[in-house]
Amino acid sequence: MSPHTMSSSNDSTAPRVPAWVQDAVFYQIFPERFANADPARNPPDVRAWDSPPAREGFLGGDLAGIVQHLDHIVDLGANALYLTPIFAAGTNHRYDATDYFSIDPRLGDLGSFRELLQEAHSRGVRVVLDAVLNHCGVGHSAFQDVVANGAQSPYVNWFYVEDLPVVQKPVPNYRTCSGCWYLPKWNVHDPQVREHHLNVARYWLEQGIDGWRLDVPYFVPMPFWRQFRRVVKDTNPEAYIVAEEWRSPTQWLAGDTADGTMNYTLRDLVLGFTADRKHDAKTLAAGMNDLRDQIPHHARHAMLNLLGSHDTERLITRHGDDPVATRLALTLLVTAPGAPMIYYGDEIGMTGDNDPGCRAGMVWDTNRWDTDTLQTLTSLLALRAKLPALRYGTDEYPYAVGDVVVRRRVLDGDSVLVAVNRGPVDADLPPSALGNAEAAQVWPAVDQRRAAGNPLRVPARSAVVWTTEQA
Repeated sequence: MSPHTMSSSNDSTAPRVPAWVQDAVFYQIFPERFANADPARNPPDVRAWDSPPAREGFLGGDLAGIVQHLDHIVDLGANALYLTPIFAAGTNHRYDATDYFSIDPRLGDLGSFRELLQEAHSRGVRVVLDAVLNHCGVGHSAFQDVVANGAQSPYVNWFYVEDLPVVQKPVPNYRTCSGCWYLPKWNVHDPQVREHHLNVARYWLEQGIDGWRLDVPYFVPMPFWRQFRRVVKDTNPEAYIVAEEWRSPTQWLAGDTADGTMNYTLRDLVLGFTADRKHDAKTLAAGMNDLRDQIPHHARHAMLNLLGSHDTERLITRHGDDPVATRLALTLLVTAPGAPMIYYGDEIGMTGDNDPGCRAGMVWDTNRWDTDTLQTLTSLLALRAKLPALRYGTDEYPYAVGDVVVRRRVLDGDSVLVAVNRGPVDADLPPSALGNAEAAQVWPAVDQRRAAGNPLRVPARSAVVWTTEQA
């Protein structure tokens, strides 16, 4: 374990978040589309693995497929998994749980899940599951009991049913998630619902998972999440809680709910610079500084940073099929404070628009991989693992002009300088941007040093990383 802990602010009253997260690199898997290693579990209407992604239907991805390819994840440089829902459900995305205490039989069973945990943990890989506690699926036994028995159902208050009998289509007469008739909303004010949810949290932690990602937590009352945190931390103090949040993260970072959030604000800033080009370097730097200042010190290294997910278009697609710009975005992701997360397939250049386009079957034919992007990302993650300043250091922007931005991470007097030039021409950085110190280029790997006081060149459409002693 690193001597640089999350409490490095020297504030003994600061909330404690799991120390392992500051060293984590997450890999997000949509289990139905990652790998099919157990065809015996295929549903009858399983489609060919390379079928165009669709909202409906199954390709047969399973937990055994994740186990089969754990070494790919480790070789990339990731040491944590975030799995979208794996509990029994009716759809391929499984955000419509019908039984929170059972693995979906198309994926496996409790035994195969325990095997996944064992194989992951033996490789030093932690596993975080998706807590979908705002809503369930219409097939859940409690909701079906309300459908069948109306006011006589012991579960009638578990949901927000506005009239009886229950009407599901064309317009449901109960509250749902985002208007989806098949996603009835839990009434988390009901004590029995809270007990159910907290039992779910506790049960899977006791099975050995390492944390929970909170799905649409902004739709659930905050008092519940405070109670949820207490149960989680009492069960495993090192368990990570990360909240889905598309806007400002601050409400989740007081230390009484989540440890960090999915950092969609960082995503917007980076892609605004590398993909959409609506931000120049100055705007990017200002936005990153503002985001940093919003996040309490204790939570800065517990943020889950991402550029793509199951809810966005693919990274290369967002960049207009420009792999160079994609790699510049990955450079900014990997070198930022917080835990970077790679969405399965983005490391090899998979393409696709937003849902369902971003949920294609993982490409395992290496002849179809963008090996340059894979090698770039692998080397960046190795650099992050090698240089403590990229994991624990401060974050500032000493130079941001036009198409060129320089990030400086400083720890114990050691600096790492990350320069990204999205423009069409080479750029020379003034010595002042680099602290007027001698610098050694460490990525891409070359035997090159710059004497103190001399400018550093950043070639067009490239990124360069140096280390230097702080002046």
